[in-house]
Amino acid sequence: MKNEETVSVLNDLLNITIDRIKGFSKVEEKVWDTHSYLKNDYEEMVAESEQMKTDLINCITENGGEYDDSPTVTGTIHRAWIDVKNAFTPNHAEATLENVVFGEKSAISAYQEALQSDKLTPESILLVQDQHQKLKDSYAKFADPEN
Repeated sequence: MKNEETVSVLNDLLNITIDRIKGFSKVEEKVWDTHSYLKNDYEEMVAESEQMKTDLINCITENGGEYDDSPTVTGTIHRAWIDVKNAFTPNHAEATLENVVFGEKSAISAYQEALQSDKLTPESILLVQDQHQKLKDSYAKFADPEN
């Protein structure tokens, strides 16, 4: 039973990570003119997210589950909203950064809930804790980009 619960939680986090990767595609080239100092951090976040995805898939498989690599409905709707919002926002760079911050906050909350759920195996807790910290670190860079 524990492994099924673990796989379910990890699949939720995988879906959120896939949303995060898809959301990053909305950022490219929109903020570099005014926030070029963030480009390296952004590229690290993209690479880190791809690794997080791979690690989650491996952990799901190790727990005897099948991974679900689809984005969430909420993430899809959020990205559509970003497109609409950006179409009517004169300062695309600031709006785009706000959306990155919103997405990171949402991911951090999901990871916190997963860690508090008591549904993870000891091995998966370590992975989720590590990824949770990475999310908090990237959030800090984009929440206060002048730092």
